[in-house]
Amino acid sequence: MSVAERLPWPIRGDRVVLTSLREDDADEMLAVLASPDLYAFTGGGPPTLDMLRRRYAAMVVGHSPDGEQEWLNWVIRLKGAGQAAVGVVQATLPRKGDRAEVAWIVGADQQGHGYASEAAAAMVHALIEAGVRCVDAHIHPRHTASEAVARRCGMTPTEEFHEGERRWEWCWEHRET
Repeated sequence: MSVAERLPWPIRGDRVVLTSLREDDADEMLAVLASPDLYAFTGGGPPTLDMLRRRYAAMVVGHSPDGEQEWLNWVIRLKGAGQAAVGVVQATLPRKGDRAEVAWIVGADQQGHGYASEAAAAMVHALIEAGVRCVDAHIHPRHTASEAVARRCGMTPTEEFHEGERRWEWCWEHRET
């Protein structure tokens, strides 16, 4: 059974709900991802609507083209009337294994309210409840906001770097008892 089959859908936090990414979310997410400031640490720039639609069409299949990775993607929505989208969270898992690599992004105009922390923590908790034993995130060493999100998820920094980003991790075998 895949991790996706063991997860609650949707995943709920106190103020946010994580809904499964759909192709038609691209229209709403275009405005969320429009600020060039969002790409200061990751590179690139805001997507066009066509780019985002193609990206989401590829992501919603739930796995990499070779079938070796499971792709889990959620839109972060505020609870309440309208459930406005404020960002996305995602997890990539090898088909064989119990480790997830996670990432998050919240629109520039919604940052500073704790939505990324709440959504990422809800996702990580759901992944752990579904049997994931280790969770990793790769964060630019000057991206203090993302480091704070990782800490809220129980992750700690490692000494490993990949393409300029530090690997943060939470592992079952390393947890405090």
